[in-house]
Amino acid sequence: MKQKIAIGSDHAGYEMKEEVKSLLQKQGFELTDFGTHSTESADYPDFAHPVAIAVEKGENDLGILICGSANGVAMAANKHQGIRAAICWNEELASLARQHNNANVLCLPARFIKMELAEKIVDQFLKVDFEGGRHERRVNKISC
Repeated sequence: MKQKIAIGSDHAGYEMKEEVKSLLQKQGFELTDFGTHSTESADYPDFAHPVAIAVEKGENDLGILICGSANGVAMAANKHQGIRAAICWNEELASLARQHNNANVLCLPARFIKMELAEKIVDQFLKVDFEGGRHERRVNKISC
């Protein structure tokens, strides 16, 4: 069974979001798009919070957030207790975020990576699982 993915972006990440959505839909993932729906200027928290809530509540298995630097969406998403949002700009970071940190929201910096790399990062994030073991103890210490 394919995972349910929540996705969102601000205006800077809109075009990348649309391409990532298309890729994931072709692969059979079920997507919930929380916006934005154009390149018109938009505030990243308006999209980061709904994605984080959907993942936190278990309505979606994982989330993907995209903005210019990925910093804003990561900061907003990580305000939620059940969220471990990771900024990833290469495949290895995406893999380690899942394996070691049990990241459940991927944050992509649209202004700093090309679409071809974004696709590889998303693919890595979605195919790798949390290793548990010694990492479980550390992840359990993240929540305040």
